[in-house]
Amino acid sequence: MDTKIKIRNLNLYYGNFQALSDVEMDIYDNKITALIGPSGCGKSTFLRTLNRMNDLIGSVKIDGNVLLDNQNIYEKDYDVIRLRRKIGMVFQKPNPFPKSIYENIVYGPRIHGTKEKQKLDEIVETTLKEVALWDEVKDRLKKPAMGLSGGQQQRLCIARCLAVHPEIILMDEPTSALDPVATLRIESLLEELVKKYTIVIVTHNMQQAGRVSDYTSFFLNGKVLESDETDIIFSNPNNKKTEDYITGRFG
Repeated sequence: MDTKIKIRNLNLYYGNFQALSDVEMDIYDNKITALIGPSGCGKSTFLRTLNRMNDLIGSVKIDGNVLLDNQNIYEKDYDVIRLRRKIGMVFQKPNPFPKSIYENIVYGPRIHGTKEKQKLDEIVETTLKEVALWDEVKDRLKKPAMGLSGGQQQRLCIARCLAVHPEIILMDEPTSALDPVATLRIESLLEELVKKYTIVIVTHNMQQAGRVSDYTSFFLNGKVLESDETDIIFSNPNNKKTEDYITGRFG
């Protein structure tokens, strides 16, 4: 099994507050890794270290190694634009641009130099089919993306992420704002996407983590207390605190 990202001795500070402490983790190629733990334990902060989104916060200090294909993404000369093309992100609340469905999808490819209309049309059709949205929107591609339902908007945001051909998709509670039917559609979509992409998902939903992920890491107070195959974490965890969290005793 190939390791896509290796995290070693990762520490992150917001000013004087240490949000992540000595995080060690492997993220495997073409697998879904779920990050679980109570609110404020560092899951989303950790997720944002993987594509350097925390760089945008002035008070942040980071040390340690995040090795993507054995290259440290925190080296001074690492190309952050290239990194964010390789590692896409889908947020908790669907955030389509206030543009048409078509323009949402082609935004990224245009930034990266794709101008030819035929090529852009192909990207739109291919990515919308990947997220099982094409048949629902193919006759209204020029209509505003804001007119879609919440679940459709989230699938559009995933398609927008896929349009620049990432290798890894980060998802920060992508179904928490959706109804159960839309949530199940996203979950079944993940099962298809992981055949082509490496996926890391933050979720508060223990059932969701158990359903969709291959590996699970349990965060508590900025540390990874336990990281293993999901079946092991949920059926036979090593750490009593992991068991207490999964069974609802706290969190």
